[in-house]
Amino acid sequence: MDMDFNGDVASLDAELLQLAELSPLAIKANAFVAEKLFDQWLSLPETYSLVKTLLNNAKGVGPLNVSGTSSGTNAVVNNSLPSMFPAGSTPPLSPRSSSGSPRIPKHRAGLSVLGSPLKLVNEPVKELIPQFYFLNGRPPPNELKERCLFRTNQFFYGHVDGLQMHEFKPVTKEICKLPSFFSTALFRKIDADCTGIVTRDAFVNYWINGNMLSKDIATQVYTILKQPDTKYLAQGDFKSVLQELLATHPGLEFLQSTPEFQERYAETVIYRIFYYVNRSGNGRLTLRELKRSNLIAAMQHADEEEDINKVLRYFSYEHFYVMYCKFWELDTDHDFLIDKENLIRYGNHALTYRIVDRIFSQVPRKFTSKVEGKMGYEDFIYFILSEEDKSSEPSLEYWFKCIDLDGNGIITRNEMQFFYEEQLHRMECMAQEPVLFEDILCQIVDMISPEDDSYFTLHDIKGSKLSGSVFNILFNLNKFMAFETRDPFLIRQERENPNLTEWDRFAHREYIRLSMEEDAEDASNGSADVWDESLEAPF
Repeated sequence: MDMDFNGDVASLDAELLQLAELSPLAIKANAFVAEKLFDQWLSLPETYSLVKTLLNNAKGVGPLNVSGTSSGTNAVVNNSLPSMFPAGSTPPLSPRSSSGSPRIPKHRAGLSVLGSPLKLVNEPVKELIPQFYFLNGRPPPNELKERCLFRTNQFFYGHVDGLQMHEFKPVTKEICKLPSFFSTALFRKIDADCTGIVTRDAFVNYWINGNMLSKDIATQVYTILKQPDTKYLAQGDFKSVLQELLATHPGLEFLQSTPEFQERYAETVIYRIFYYVNRSGNGRLTLRELKRSNLIAAMQHADEEEDINKVLRYFSYEHFYVMYCKFWELDTDHDFLIDKENLIRYGNHALTYRIVDRIFSQVPRKFTSKVEGKMGYEDFIYFILSEEDKSSEPSLEYWFKCIDLDGNGIITRNEMQFFYEEQLHRMECMAQEPVLFEDILCQIVDMISPEDDSYFTLHDIKGSKLSGSVFNILFNLNKFMAFETRDPFLIRQERENPNLTEWDRFAHREYIRLSMEEDAEDASNGSADVWDESLEAPF
């Protein structure tokens, strides 16, 4: 039979069609015959079973091992229906929902593309997570970097060889935004080889390429001051900035003729810094402690304020003067050490012998003095700051350790009674009406409001604004009496200046008293104008 077939059709299985062997050329000659043959093939029971199996496999019911390659009407059956996938491999099943129905994409690849594998699972999209940890700090943004480079070029313009130390202060102040008295420390940090010169490239490499530009100011200060191989700041790390402060600050210019007092002033400032900032008390000031303190703000204030006495935190010269004079008054032999008998005279014999014994037993703090039974200047600074400002946390911790005789972390009724007994005896000796301990204990419980009335914890002490008065009741008779007879004038002063601490008020009163004594002595020597300017107080 002569038939003309056209079209591209794959070979069909002659056995399934139940026809004699036909040549592909004969089928290609007439498309009509090919359609009739295809319709006949679809009507066969074997074809129905095959198509059903393919559909079930496509839905994920079973493995798919055949390739559907229909292309419109031009389709014929292959002799063996080859597998779509390589031998021995099986495609993954489509994910199912909780109801058991398959998750079929809306536009699923069907069996229409010749030789194209069926994709049942979409490839996961890779989400790019930006870098969030940088070993040497986060690099500065390009805009900030370009602005800093522009300013750097301005300051280094005309200085091809670089800047010397005395020329470097504007860079520290204007570009780095640090207090000006950090200039020497920063210069030496960059000039590691001690050439005496900092070039533009050296500064850019340290400040910009070293990612110092993007760090907060506390981290910048910490990085500049600390030693290379340490992770903390020691007392000696602050000496360079204080030496420059003494040399350049207008409010400390008068000290340049007395180097010995410059040194004492620097020491006192450092001791105050570690008293308030180094909360662990180990002499190693960490970055975390620095960030949690007000030291950076105080440094910036000292750099901007011409009157150093208005910088009440750490740097006030008047505060140093009071501390030094108080120590000098007690140190009768002027060996820069004081013993128990010296300290008992503090505040006109205000303290009890029992509390002084506890201080010299070094329970609240180990003495830095190397002489047995002697307190050095640094130890005295810790004592006077704790004694005159019992509202601060370092002070509360200091005195809590003193009263806690067995060191078990709580203060009991018996421990308080041990210290109050001496107070009661002193009141009797002074012909004052004694207050029984039972009455005092009820008052203390009302003042502290502890979680458990049978004892007091450090948490209880820190949670009350009257804790300082409790300690005064136990071992400072003068302040105990002052608390009992509260002066309305002092109470009004406190309300008018709520930002001033107890230490600020004490230092102000004592400085006026000491200045008047100095004036009287100078007047007798014909130099009454020495302290006139100093009498102006920042209150």
